[in-house]
Amino acid sequence: MPHPCLSGIIERVSRAVQTRPERSHLLVRQVQVATAARLRYNKSMQASLWRLSYLIAFLPITTDARVVQIRVDHREPVLHGKSFGATGAYEKLVGTIEFALDPSLAQNEGIVDLALAPRNSRGEVEFSADFYLIKPTDADRGNGRVLYEVGNRGSKGTLRTFQKSGPSQDPTTEADFGDGFLMRQGYSLLWMGWQWDVPDGRMRMNMPVATDHGAPILGLLRGNFILDSRSETAPLADRGHKSYPVADRNSPEAFMTVRDSTIATTQRIPREKWHFVDDSTVALQGGFEPGRIYDVVYRARDPRVVGTDLAGTRDLISFLKYSEAGNPLRGVRLAYGWGVSQSGRFLRHFLYEGFNEDEQGRQVFDGVIDEVGGAGRGSFNHRFGQASRDANEFFNFLYPVDMFPFTDGPETDPESGQTDALLARAEARHVAPKVFHILSNSEYFNRSGSLVHTDPAGQRDVEPPAGTRIYVIASGPHFFGPFPPEQAANLSAPLNPINRNLVVRALLTALDAWVTEGVAPPPSQFPHIADGTLTPREKAGWPKIPGVRFPPPTLITYRLDFGPKWREGIVDFEPPHIGKPFVSLVPAVDENGNARAGIRLPCVEVPIATYSGWNYRAAGTGAVDQFAGEAGSIFPFARTRSEREAKGDSRLSIEERYASRDQYVGKVALAARKLVENRYLLREDVPDVIDFAVAQYDWAVRRDP
Repeated sequence: MPHPCLSGIIERVSRAVQTRPERSHLLVRQVQVATAARLRYNKSMQASLWRLSYLIAFLPITTDARVVQIRVDHREPVLHGKSFGATGAYEKLVGTIEFALDPSLAQNEGIVDLALAPRNSRGEVEFSADFYLIKPTDADRGNGRVLYEVGNRGSKGTLRTFQKSGPSQDPTTEADFGDGFLMRQGYSLLWMGWQWDVPDGRMRMNMPVATDHGAPILGLLRGNFILDSRSETAPLADRGHKSYPVADRNSPEAFMTVRDSTIATTQRIPREKWHFVDDSTVALQGGFEPGRIYDVVYRARDPRVVGTDLAGTRDLISFLKYSEAGNPLRGVRLAYGWGVSQSGRFLRHFLYEGFNEDEQGRQVFDGVIDEVGGAGRGSFNHRFGQASRDANEFFNFLYPVDMFPFTDGPETDPESGQTDALLARAEARHVAPKVFHILSNSEYFNRSGSLVHTDPAGQRDVEPPAGTRIYVIASGPHFFGPFPPEQAANLSAPLNPINRNLVVRALLTALDAWVTEGVAPPPSQFPHIADGTLTPREKAGWPKIPGVRFPPPTLITYRLDFGPKWREGIVDFEPPHIGKPFVSLVPAVDENGNARAGIRLPCVEVPIATYSGWNYRAAGTGAVDQFAGEAGSIFPFARTRSEREAKGDSRLSIEERYASRDQYVGKVALAARKLVENRYLLREDVPDVIDFAVAQYDWAVRRDP
């Protein structure tokens, strides 16, 4: 039986749940202090306190941060209580966060359609989101930092990137937690669902639906798709996501077009030849042709208030940093935001729209890592926004992604005369975090990456502000492929296997030292116009590689006009009206075809292949002169001089480069040591870098050409 004193406190807390929830948290502290010694010996008292803590997790929260409640639905020790260095054991908490927003607050006025959402008795808009938290069991042994991953389309990547683990959406095994890099340091690791439309099984946010005083709101929406094979049907939404409901499937105003390039003249497909199968699918008589660009424009209904994704992120992080009652991370005082690709763009958008200031005017994130987000933002705060949509050289055309401004510091658009900056609002309100932008080679071809550090006309370099760094992974891909390299059916070349995760580990360490100790991080590493390492694609210096087209195409980023109400977040023109393009440049390459500037990993500094951030569409998929999404590619060197000369390859063979395998390994080790000295690689990760480079060498000399 529980100790009588403890039983009495439990009874008091139970009453407090119903009457004065703010007092119950203080009573729990009394339990912890009064019974600390007894808990070592009395298992029944331990169980009682565990039940009490679980009860508290369900309490409504009285706080100025509008996290109304954190509901824990599942709680368990990580790896049965395994100790992670000095931090000790970790636990996993899974559940739901309930939010409420006051539309009248200045910090919420920019959330599109928030005022049109249903309200509770307090005049607030309610919504909720899935959350997933891995934290030290003993908060006092943590390092006071939370790393928040903006999950890419509802997924999780933190452990894979920072702890060398395998992929897992619910980490449970030793392999799922990898080497424990972050956990050994005491980090808390956090995820939250922030999209309403992700495929089933992923983390999501339940966003409110805007109405016109209870009546459905209608608006223009566009589905865009390119198929790799002929099909009778095609999806309206992006990559398996959910669609907004079609207002009228038989509407004669809905139309479908087809074209073969971004701004080519469109051909309207007669209305009687196509139809809506349901709210997520369209069908065409005779089928859709592979490699062609199709658009379907129609009126949808029931727009979600998608800007709650930005506000929810702000309020959750603010709550964890500044609130006590009901806070599962009491003691956390620093927050770092990390996002990859889509979620990197989300963080750029978050900063641009001023959400790094909470409702009380306090700073939210102390540091932000935007990884391979390119120059874009996204559909994260407008009516009928499709958050999954991006903008690639040959995929997802003309969505509001690459929109001025692109640089962290102020620049002027010569066409509109507008002067703006990504960090303008954060700087004005004194809440700007330290920011790292990490780019791969892919972003320069598919995501207008050069605009992150040039003027809009591509005439001059723009150095980042004092609180920002830009790091380019030379010749790296947007997403890295397996090793040995594999070639997917829709690609013309094997996937680029260069893995930047070890660099990202080192950069997080540098970011933390910058925020906590004022230690300046490693200098930015990116190509420049001034020294010729950033150039028009025609002048990049391409080698001659048999069977490869040069120069490769690049995404052309146009100024887009979505109509007179776009400033209010409402689309009137769909597709948008197209204006003049911005000027994008690409990294210059060396005689091997690898990028000259940026962080050159040993496999690039001491190469056995040409690595790129682009990959052409395969024969049979249509449009074979265009890119297949953001895939990278690898083109190995010839093994011998005679093989190279027979093929007409301008790149030296492996035989001509390295006298022996041992010589190659020695050069790789020197290149790795240089990265460690410059703080782009951790000393503990050098063996991994060398092993990867050596494995590539062995593969290259033994492969069947």
